[in-house]
Amino acid sequence: MKLWEKGIPTDQKIEQFTVGNDRELDIILARYDVLGSIGHAKMLAKTGLLTETEAADIIQALEAILLTIEKEQFTIEADFEDVHSKIESMLIAQLGDTGKKIHTARSRNDQVLVALHLYLKDEITAIKALVKALFDLLMALADKNQQVLLPGYTHLQIAMPSSFGLWFSAYAESLIDDITMLNAALQVVDQNPLGSAAGYGSSFPIDRMHTTETLQFATLKYNVVAAQMSRGKSEKTLAFAMSSVAGTLSKLAMDVCLYVSQNFDFMTLPQQLTTGSSIMPHKKNPDIFELIRGKANKIQSLPYELTLITNNLPSGYHREFQLLKEGLFPAIQNLKSCLEMTRYALQDIEVKETILNDPKYNYLFTVDALNELVVQGIPFRDAYKIIAGQLENGTFKAPEKTKHTHEGSINNLCLEEIQAKMENAY
Repeated sequence: MKLWEKGIPTDQKIEQFTVGNDRELDIILARYDVLGSIGHAKMLAKTGLLTETEAADIIQALEAILLTIEKEQFTIEADFEDVHSKIESMLIAQLGDTGKKIHTARSRNDQVLVALHLYLKDEITAIKALVKALFDLLMALADKNQQVLLPGYTHLQIAMPSSFGLWFSAYAESLIDDITMLNAALQVVDQNPLGSAAGYGSSFPIDRMHTTETLQFATLKYNVVAAQMSRGKSEKTLAFAMSSVAGTLSKLAMDVCLYVSQNFDFMTLPQQLTTGSSIMPHKKNPDIFELIRGKANKIQSLPYELTLITNNLPSGYHREFQLLKEGLFPAIQNLKSCLEMTRYALQDIEVKETILNDPKYNYLFTVDALNELVVQGIPFRDAYKIIAGQLENGTFKAPEKTKHTHEGSINNLCLEEIQAKMENAY
């Protein structure tokens, strides 16, 4: 069954090419298509386009379909083009002519859009919760390890003293920026497109504010053409937000891969979280973080994939939009998995507390020593030359402890302020 079927069979090759893997991907949207249809049926009854009895019968049938979806018993057979045609067919099979009325005052275009917006709202909320959970863990690790010093690097050369408290909370605060991006994406998708029909509205006296309230959207996408143009824009906006989260995860994973290597030896993963080698018995490979790094990097390419698919398309619907699901839906699940596994692995990580006992890290404190001379009254440039001379003749002695007191430095992490910042953003 096809919603646009006129009784003329479609060439099988054309059908196979145009449908693609829509049926498999549409399983994800099934729940949201039902919810959108329930909201639509309620509105049709409110405006008199359905009788109260007809609406009640349709809603009851849709709720039964929703139950099969929740029990994972819902399938889309090859006879159907997509989830929308399958659900409408089920309604017609059960209700006859009444089932045929569900498509009144809507097009498959806005039907897809409302399901997609509802789905993306839920997924953004889920991603935000996973980001917040990782943030909480990083903040706890920062608090626990704030006194444990760690070398800081620029150009991969030993630079200045850092700490695990500073390192963990750096990634925690970076996640707040990612939450801000996710909030922006949520604001974009939290607009009701239903009622835009094929993109130019309807001559039926529908009530779009009713479906906005019923489906719990924050607002209505008022202009019907703008509603249709949200297809592609919504996916791309979310892709950029996901890319922001993935960028944070990728950098964190790369740091972990460096820090657990024997050359750095700053931290260790429990053996059960590592993999081995088929020929080297000593290997403890951080595969989990390598895969997080790779998956996160792949997600970072998604905005550009979606941009290239939709670039320069004129207003109105185009079949290319179908292809957006192929990249976006798996990427959403991959990002959630990466967030879950990052938190799972980091909660058992062990940091080394004696890293700076190695004399090669003495040079970390050259800037601290220089600054002490400046505090004593020596001009900065002269103090710089004094420390450089000590390094040259081997007489440099590192300060015994760090004295970084400004906000956000080693000895003043501002963890409470970062926590409040996240609570405000979240």
